[in-house]
Amino acid sequence: MRTRLRLNKLRLGITLFLLAILAVVSTVFGMMMAVAQDLPALESQNEFKAAKNSILLDASGKRQLAVLTGENNRILVTSRDISTQVKHAVIAIEDQRFYHHKGIDYRGIARALWADLLQQHAAQGASTITQQFVKNALLAQQNRSIFQKLKEAALAYQLERKWTKDKILTEYLNTVYFGSGAYGVESAARVYFGWNHPGCEPHCAAVLDPAEAALLAGMIASPSGYSPIDNPATALERRNLVLQKMKDQYMLAPSEYDSAVKEALPPRSQIAPPRKVSKSPYFSSWVEDQLVNRYGTGNTFGGGLKIRTTLDLDFQAAAEQAINGRLAGVGPSAALVAIDNKSGGVRAMVGGSDFVKRPFNLATQGLRQPGSAFKPFTLIAALEKGVSPGRTFVSAPKVLEGPRGAFKVKNYNDSYAGVTTLAGATATSDNSVYAEVGYKLVGTGPIARVARRMGVRTPISKNPAMVLGGLKVGVTPLEMAKAYETLAHQGERVTGTLAPYDGGPVTFTKVTGPGIDDQNHVRTKQVVPQPVAQEATSILQSVVTSGTGRAAQIGEFAAGKTGTTENYQDAWFVGFNDLLTVAVWVGYPEGAKPMETEYHGQPVAGGTFPAEIWHDFMISVRKIRDARALAAHKGATGASGPTGVPVVPVAPPVQTTTPTKKPKRKSQAAPGTGGGGSPGGGGKTPAPAQPTPATPAEPTPQPAQPPPTGGGTGGAGGTPGGGGAPPAGGAGQ
Repeated sequence: MRTRLRLNKLRLGITLFLLAILAVVSTVFGMMMAVAQDLPALESQNEFKAAKNSILLDASGKRQLAVLTGENNRILVTSRDISTQVKHAVIAIEDQRFYHHKGIDYRGIARALWADLLQQHAAQGASTITQQFVKNALLAQQNRSIFQKLKEAALAYQLERKWTKDKILTEYLNTVYFGSGAYGVESAARVYFGWNHPGCEPHCAAVLDPAEAALLAGMIASPSGYSPIDNPATALERRNLVLQKMKDQYMLAPSEYDSAVKEALPPRSQIAPPRKVSKSPYFSSWVEDQLVNRYGTGNTFGGGLKIRTTLDLDFQAAAEQAINGRLAGVGPSAALVAIDNKSGGVRAMVGGSDFVKRPFNLATQGLRQPGSAFKPFTLIAALEKGVSPGRTFVSAPKVLEGPRGAFKVKNYNDSYAGVTTLAGATATSDNSVYAEVGYKLVGTGPIARVARRMGVRTPISKNPAMVLGGLKVGVTPLEMAKAYETLAHQGERVTGTLAPYDGGPVTFTKVTGPGIDDQNHVRTKQVVPQPVAQEATSILQSVVTSGTGRAAQIGEFAAGKTGTTENYQDAWFVGFNDLLTVAVWVGYPEGAKPMETEYHGQPVAGGTFPAEIWHDFMISVRKIRDARALAAHKGATGASGPTGVPVVPVAPPVQTTTPTKKPKRKSQAAPGTGGGGSPGGGGKTPAPAQPTPATPAEPTPQPAQPPPTGGGTGGAGGTPGGGGAPPAGGAGQ
């Protein structure tokens, strides 16, 4: 009886097992048959016809900001129009077993799993070029479910049976995004290397040399991360890796490799992105890369997405007018970034004066020396360590000994306060005091960590001059605005769920499209103790009321810091009020060019053009804000306010001494604020906002209490364009 029962159970088990196998086989077979009908739609021509432009809207959600015209920026080419070097480079870095697998690389999957197990995280990918093409063509970057991956694998297998390897590779290269608006390999060849091959159109992809092909192939994995515009050092390293793999796989002769690795990257000034349909191309091109990273190329340029951005077109117009009103016909350029204090959203961005001629975005990509605009990080690190704002220091030439060697520091024009407080040294931008506080009392490591916590992503050097803003690598206006916004929000770093990186600014708040409905949610994190943030804000307010930033006074609460580097190569003002945090940089895009006479015959310091531009922009924003509030009160518009508010020209700032106090803020001058005295007592001091060429570079600061003598600042700055190592003297005010 028991034997018969065991046999019945065994038969039942075998039957169920066979039925399960049959079910799996039937499912796989059914999937194979189902996906086979998708094959005809995968060709670029069909995808090209089915693509729908995505639309960027402004912050109101009512006005169109830009059209992401993927079908206009992509040029479809045949296999003979793509050089062998391009094909070899892509295979070498993306799928070296391309000619050996059948759409799914089982050996590659095993290798990737083993690498993931060893490193305990996703260290390698195992998708073949065929699978990547299927994913791009199906617009499936967002849907990464198991079923979707199985469908892609099945379709890749079917595709390999129907198409030749060369056809798959050609179609793939027609669907890849290479950054800078270059959609497809032919568009990329024209954008990055058209300058090097005059007259190559319509077949620029056919004439690329190994170094050029390797650069493009390396960018496929991350168009922004390996961009020769955004990250040239990383792009060069990636390109050389591709060349090495080409040599290792016998696709490139050793002599060709030796020659290729010596080639320079394409100059930024020669890279020519396709013309953009945008009212703010610097901002929209930046958002493009973020959308590609999050939603994929197909969805971004052909998925018909509606993206509500954070940009306020009225604020944007005000920013552009503020810059043009001060710099038109003068010579230097300017970058401006305005961030909403509460939401972390970018409300305005000026990355240059002409996107068509100079697409390099100074606001997000321009690594420039910050000068004394970096000093708030030293200040906050000191406050966190318990250094009192009223603690007194000797303002005099010094040679400071420390763990990183001797640091010789002096103030600009050899003007010193004698004895002053930390708060007073901030208002007058006294290098002597700040060097002692930063290098001796705090240390370069804590200062670098403060900057990182607050929002600076570029690695901060720990050389002695960094305490004064003399960095080995500069920072961008976006980073400075983001970091100062942390102060404006009481020490909380503000970000969102749709931010491009952890803790980053928000650029779009809603994305809708086929299968996509994403909404941003604001996230905050306390990274600076609130009492410290309030104390630092109070001290930085004195910079505006009575220090080097008086040209930024707007008749209400405002706090910020000026910055000027060696030989007046870079000038900054970064500040905030209750609504916005705004960073303004002024300089020459090519870098290393002094601005010694551009301010009405005087040097350009942080308290001149940058503070004035900041003032003009904030006054215009206030007028826009008041007009919207009035219209909303009358019931003329919804909560988002009216659109098309005219930007009224702004008069030069009124030099008041007592701004309107901000509720719940320490609006009085910080205790012990001093400095000033003789011209140059705040370092490189700005002239009054109104044009008066005969006046000094900066008005003499009005101290909150009588100081012994004037303060001052020294100067160093390194290479403005790339942030070269600065001299030991520090940075300007």
